[in-house]
Amino acid sequence: MFDLLLKGGRVMDPGRGVDRNADVAFEGGKVAAVDDGIEPGRARKTVDVGGRIVTPGLIDLHTHVYWGGTSIGIDADTIAVRSGTTTFVDAGTAGAANMLGFRKHVIERTRVRIVPYLNISFAGIYAFSKNVMIGENTDIRMVDAREALACARDHADIICGMKVRVGRVASGSNGAAAFHAAMDVADKIQKPLMTHLDLPPPARHEVVPHLRRGDIITHCFKPFPNAPIDGRRDIKPDVIEARKRGVIFDIGHGAGSLGFETANAMIEQGFLPDVISSDVHVLCVNGPAYDLLATMSKFMALGMTLEDVIRTATIEPAKTIDRSDLGSFAVGAAGDASVLELREGKFRHVDVMGEGVDAHDHLFCDGIVIGGSWWPKDEAA
Repeated sequence: MFDLLLKGGRVMDPGRGVDRNADVAFEGGKVAAVDDGIEPGRARKTVDVGGRIVTPGLIDLHTHVYWGGTSIGIDADTIAVRSGTTTFVDAGTAGAANMLGFRKHVIERTRVRIVPYLNISFAGIYAFSKNVMIGENTDIRMVDAREALACARDHADIICGMKVRVGRVASGSNGAAAFHAAMDVADKIQKPLMTHLDLPPPARHEVVPHLRRGDIITHCFKPFPNAPIDGRRDIKPDVIEARKRGVIFDIGHGAGSLGFETANAMIEQGFLPDVISSDVHVLCVNGPAYDLLATMSKFMALGMTLEDVIRTATIEPAKTIDRSDLGSFAVGAAGDASVLELREGKFRHVDVMGEGVDAHDHLFCDGIVIGGSWWPKDEAA
């Protein structure tokens, strides 16, 4: 007897090359079957998802969900169903000083899954609001590789890698110093490094060439300056070389990191993002990023296919965080799913510079499955 059956949807599982009408069954918190014509009598609960798209649970690779413990964090459970997200990857909100609090008070108490990167800054992202904005690496005394290494080892069961934010906002006049410290720790623990690069210093060419296979450059389609394109709209050579090395290019929309001018130039030249993520936090959850589905919908408006955007929010982020149990409907995988509607209409998308693009469809969520349990859109967190 299955615990839950999603009946009659269009199953899109890019990681396994599946795009067809089928039923998905869950048992014991895991995927139990993907097949045609599974009888409802074989399940304790059946949900009719006819006319809907059923995907492996969406993974948002860049979020900030240390709610209540930091000024940047939002409550993941409150936007989970709206965004269709079953796994929130926290992009370094916590550092060595507060990872334990993040784990005990948020990660272990939240209904959805949270997988954290560890910030190289001892305090994590600690001063982030409309009125107070102090980069966590502007005081180099906050950057201590030994403290970060000890924390990464203490929480090795949940941490998926290191995170560093560098640039005039995040690291002030310290340039790439925090980046190199974070890279040392990432190498020591043999985990990837996710790098945020805002305004120079440092410049892109001081950071990107150092990234290794499996490392992540987030905000990869950011507007000028430190954009991946030059004044002729050509992709910069260091960006092309980084992709050849196997560096992961992640969108990380946020409040200031997705420019349609950049995105159009990159896509026109065949350079698609590896991962689409929202970088949802307190300053963008009500726009311009909103959430993962809104960000995915923007990229459909920019020319990516439905299959492309689902791939970049399922199997690709799962591989990026080295979680073979996520991102697909393989039997035995985590029992997560997102039930989506591709709704036709007139929609207006806006980037972080205020530039707009019109669209004729948009993705919405009808409900998610977490560990084999159904969570409909009308059920409060």
